[in-house]
Amino acid sequence: MTQPIARRDADPMTSFRQAIHRMTGISLPATKTALIEQRLRRRVVHHGLPCTGTYLDRVLSGSLGQAEIDTVVDLITTNTTSFFRERAHFDHISAEILPAILADRRRKPRLKCWSAASSEGAEAYSLAMVLAEQQRAGHAFDWAILGTDLSVPIIEKARRAVYSTEQVAPVDPILRRRYLMTSDDPALRDQVRIVPELRRRVLFRQMNLMDARYPVDRDVDIIFLRNVLIYFDLQDRQDVVRRLQGHLRPGGWLIVGHSEGMSVTLSGLERVRPTIFRKL
Repeated sequence: MTQPIARRDADPMTSFRQAIHRMTGISLPATKTALIEQRLRRRVVHHGLPCTGTYLDRVLSGSLGQAEIDTVVDLITTNTTSFFRERAHFDHISAEILPAILADRRRKPRLKCWSAASSEGAEAYSLAMVLAEQQRAGHAFDWAILGTDLSVPIIEKARRAVYSTEQVAPVDPILRRRYLMTSDDPALRDQVRIVPELRRRVLFRQMNLMDARYPVDRDVDIIFLRNVLIYFDLQDRQDVVRRLQGHLRPGGWLIVGHSEGMSVTLSGLERVRPTIFRKL
């Protein structure tokens, strides 16, 4: 039997919210109770249980097994992303960050980039398109991208790199022709897939930002951590940013979401834009 994931010295909902915070860093105040119940309703029905409280009791005790715990965490934490979200960040990489890196490391460098909350992979593949375009423009460098996320099913989806035509609508038509494949199968006409040339350069791996250590190189050039810190409390934000900072090479760049710039207050990181920081 799976070990219990929380002490049940409070009502099941309170214990569940505490367990989610401990495992993922996401704060779920009491005001989120209705949202939690909505997201878990199908699992309650699936197990034939009378109410959410009974279901949470079973989850917390571990009696439904580890797979159910993983499913619950996925339902509570999954957030989709879109291609070229906050496009100014990608423009800044092309116009400022990449030229600075190439000027600083004159030999053909190998850029290491990390999408630290990669979700379904749209952010990582958007960056891949940007870097591939810079190579097409004649800039001499190599590159690789790591995408990490807490959710195993989401990571598997990112690896497949299949998206609906609606999801890729923000992608420029020229980039769509170069980097997205369509199928001759009429049943798949509303889907596209990232081309193998990009997929080969993007690795996805399951990882929890709440872990004390990250299995990632410590000479990363660019780290994206966008629209994640807003779900953490102050101490967890500081701890996550501090750990990420340790994986940046000197002069490396940290990019956060438009509402998260004020969350980054560590010494050793210079703010160069409201949401873009450089390691000193």
